[in-house]
Parts: sequence; C-alpha cells; structure tokens
Amino acid sequence: MSGWEAIAIGAAGFGAGTINTVVGSGTLLTFPVLLAFGYAPVTANVSNTVGLVAGGLTGTHGYRAELAGQKRRASRLAAFSVAGAVTGAILLLALPSAAFKAIVPAFIGIALLLVVAQPLLGARLEARRARGLRGGRWLPAALFAVGVYGGYFGAAQGILLLSVLGLAITESMQRVNGLKNLLATATNLVAALVFIVATHIDWGVAALLAIGSTLGGLLGARVGRRLPPAALRGLIVAIGLIAIAKLTV
Repeated sequence: MSGWEAIAIGAAGFGAGTINTVVGSGTLLTFPVLLAFGYAPVTANVSNTVGLVAGGLTGTHGYRAELAGQKRRASRLAAFSVAGAVTGAILLLALPSAAFKAIVPAFIGIALLLVVAQPLLGARLEARRARGLRGGRWLPAALFAVGVYGGYFGAAQGILLLSVLGLAITESMQRVNGLKNLLATATNLVAALVFIVATHIDWGVAALLAIGSTLGGLLGARVGRRLPPAALRGLIVAIGLIAIAKLTV
C-alpha cells in the first residue's frame, strides 16, 4: 500500500464517519475508494464493515444526550437489528462472491435514490410527528430486514433506519438520529465480529478506516449538521455512480 493510498483510505474513513453520524451513507464513500485501489469487492466490503465500527462508536457516544431515557427501547430494538445483521453477514459469506458483485450495483443504486430522497423523507417524517401519528407493530420486522441489509452490505442503512424509526416513534429527529446511530453501530459491530471469525480481513485497510472514521464520528456528532446538505448529497451520488461503473464494467 502506497502512502497516497493510505491517505486516501483514511480520508474516506473520516468522511464516512462524519456522514454516518449525521445521516448514514458513509459506505458510499469508502467502498468505491477501496474498489478503485483494486481490492476485491467482498474483501473491500468486510474490511470496510470492520473499519467503520469505531466511527459508529464515537458517533453514538456523541449522541449520548439524545439517547438519554431510551435505554429500554434501544435494548429491545437492538435485538432485532442484531439478529438481522447476523443473517446478512452469514448470507454474504455463504453466497458466492460473484453473487455479491452482481447484487451490489443494485444495492448502491437503491442507496443513491435514498440519499437523493432523504430531504423529502425527512420532511414527511417531521410532518407525521407534528400530527402525532405513529405506527410500530411492523417495526421489529422492519428493523430485522434493515439489519439483514446492513450485515450484507449496509450502504445507506442509516437512512433506512431513520425512515422506519421516524414512522414508528414520536420523538424529535435528533433523538431518533441518536437511536439510529446506536442501532447501525450494533449492526456493524455484530457483522464485523462474524467476518473477523469467519473470513479474511485486510487489517491495514480496516485500521486506516477505523482511525479516519473515529475522528469523523466525533466531528459528525459535534459539527456535522453544519455541512451543506446539497453538496454532501451530490458528492455521495457522484462517488456511488463511480462504484456502480466499477462493478459493472
């Protein structure tokens, strides 16, 4: 690994840690960078998952004030996310790598659509909260499904979590975002443990991503909300399209 490659991977981790804490689509930065440097898709995916856990932990810690009073709820909901994560991670390891390479472009495309639609989704969720509307019976199944996705690939799982939690829970967006960070981190952590035990991790890549995402998670929790949303979404979409091209060529 060259010095410039290490800098680029660490910088991508920093950006991903920030973005994941604020909304959740950081893998759309790190995964394409790893592909561009020639890492195999599955190796890039599992190393990315392991590396971004640290940023999730710092981001969740940064939202500890918003998580106050949600311990019981978080513990109950995390069980469904974790079960889904284990399922998704096992699917990734059980299915042939060719299947992952074929499926992931579609996943990235869906994730990009979620990134573009995020402002509209957020506005609708705020409107529902203002009217006092809530759901909930379907929430465990939805969290399990998002956990499966997160364990298998995970790009934009934070946006999915924000959507399902916002529809089911009548809390402020910041408290929902704190809960999202905790559940996404639990998903990544459990999937990472499965990968560490069962498959090859590029520890150099994982370490660089961990360092970058740790700092990014701290920034995201403190000042990430000040980033220009339109510019951030534009960058994510551009990099995601590059990743689709890389995987389909």
